[in-house]
Amino acid sequence: MPQSEGATNAALLARAAQWHGDGHGVALAFVIQTWGSSPRPVGSVMIVRDDMAVEGSVSGGCVEGAVIDAAGDAIAGGTGQRLDFGVADASAWEVGLSCGGKIAVMVTPLSETGLPPDRLAGLVGDIAVRRHASLLFDAQTGALRDGPGDHAEDGCEASSLSPDEATFTYRQVPPRRLVVIGGVHITQFLAPMAQQAGYDVTIIDPRAVFSTEVRFPGTACVTAWPDEAMPDLKPDSRTAVVTLTHDPKIDDPGLIEALRSEVFYIGCLGSRKTHAARCERLAAAGFSAEDIARLHGPAGLDIGARTPAEIAVSILGQIISVERLADRA
Repeated sequence: MPQSEGATNAALLARAAQWHGDGHGVALAFVIQTWGSSPRPVGSVMIVRDDMAVEGSVSGGCVEGAVIDAAGDAIAGGTGQRLDFGVADASAWEVGLSCGGKIAVMVTPLSETGLPPDRLAGLVGDIAVRRHASLLFDAQTGALRDGPGDHAEDGCEASSLSPDEATFTYRQVPPRRLVVIGGVHITQFLAPMAQQAGYDVTIIDPRAVFSTEVRFPGTACVTAWPDEAMPDLKPDSRTAVVTLTHDPKIDDPGLIEALRSEVFYIGCLGSRKTHAARCERLAAAGFSAEDIARLHGPAGLDIGARTPAEIAVSILGQIISVERLADRA
């Protein structure tokens, strides 16, 4: 699983399409190459509107000014360009890239001569249904090209510059996702924290009073039993699942569905005694010791957490730790 900012990029691309639909000129900037200590990975996205509204980042702040200027030129002229910044260049010091790294950024207008709006809309549609998608660009001008990289599922998940640096393939993998079983107090802290960290969050709870828009504004809530809801969500290797209700009638069906899938993390709230009983029930249901070893119980890093907010921090920290360690494997 690559280290990416999938969910953040997904939101930015959707926002760019929205801006265009509202009648604005828009340009997109992509990190296409890095060396040394560049603060943002390849594939990072920034979007710029014709009134200089900006969202996203290509450098954590140090080259954004120059990129915004280039984006304005792209919107006005209909042609993009490649920008290179590094400590060996005088312009790099002017924009503040003095940390020892280098970065190449491709800027392209949202237009027929850059990234056509209908192709961006198609990419946003792919993201909405969690479909792998990619776009192939001329790395020097930002013009979209058709070719093997366009909307191809070639087994590669990372955006990349071709060896001859002539083309750049932007790849969008399904955003990381967190499914929380139980709309409880801890969830009210965990859900927004996870969203800020780049996860799509879905809360499942059969108790209608707990799974409401009022309790979780802006978060997908499903009022159903986990074994009914999770098959429709199709949990995959970019999904984490956490059970938080303390009620086996609700938590266990969610754990069973999670264990039958390829989710990368399964966390269960509760004491060690509660977790031991949970493991016995799952063993009786036919799961092997290897299956049950996938569970993180009690859920969360051992940071001495006491309050619901602290417990949420510990759980999210453990999810990120498990995912990033898998990245390195």
